[in-house]
Amino acid sequence: MQKAILTCALNGVLTDPAQHPVPVTPEQCAASAREAMDAGASIIHIHYRRQEPGKGHLPSWDPNVARQIVDAIRSACPGIIINSTTGTVGPDYKGALDVVAALKPEFAACNAGSLNYLKIRANGEWAWPPMLFDNTPAKIQDFIEVMRKAGTLPEFECFDTGIVRSVAMYVQNGMTEKAQYNLVMGVASGMPVSPVLLELLQDYILPGSFWQSTLIGREEIWPTHHKAAELGGMLRTGVEDTFYLPDGTKTRSNGQLIEALAYCARAAGREIAGPAEARQMLGLRAR
Repeated sequence: MQKAILTCALNGVLTDPAQHPVPVTPEQCAASAREAMDAGASIIHIHYRRQEPGKGHLPSWDPNVARQIVDAIRSACPGIIINSTTGTVGPDYKGALDVVAALKPEFAACNAGSLNYLKIRANGEWAWPPMLFDNTPAKIQDFIEVMRKAGTLPEFECFDTGIVRSVAMYVQNGMTEKAQYNLVMGVASGMPVSPVLLELLQDYILPGSFWQSTLIGREEIWPTHHKAAELGGMLRTGVEDTFYLPDGTKTRSNGQLIEALAYCARAAGREIAGPAEARQMLGLRAR
């Protein structure tokens, strides 16, 4: 079986760095990325945060902030592959387009369909006001076009089974030439974390496509990571997705999570691809 490509989801969008081990500054992001790379990660998926004191829990779409973070990571991690976030809610997503155009990362997340983004509390109240994570075909096309000009490969984020199926239609319609999937499991109103579902989804992935699964949760995610490794997928984890190690204890760092993910790969009989090998496997040019 081919080597496993590991992605570290470095920090996420809103998690408070005052409460969790989430890197925010360029120096913090670089140090955390290096630890993840040393543990086996070839790809670093990044969300950019505000840099002002007390604002590190908020997203930033300032290309200068994004560039400082990416430059620091590339300096600390020679050869690492960058995967940039683009997730936005609402009609104003120019900032996310501008970041991709300015940075020209190897990968960028391309949210491939809309989802009612919901979570319920034990008492039946909403955990936050119900919201629509809106990703219309026109919005998706805008991101694909900017990525095409930047030489960036879209990674299609799929939060539900219908979104997985839609990616094939984007290829058939000519919106994109290539399908690269990220199967997002664990959002309460999307696909559940399930090794059984992960196996069923293989029938809806275009042949020859690379895919990985983003698994959000606690201990229940790790059996599904093992299944992803057995099925031949790329593997992803990090403090964006979970704070918990396979034994249920809380992680101290991204590096610990990537070490656990590398164990899943090796348990399935797969070795870990380094950044140069991952570039070759994925057909990426050096940055």
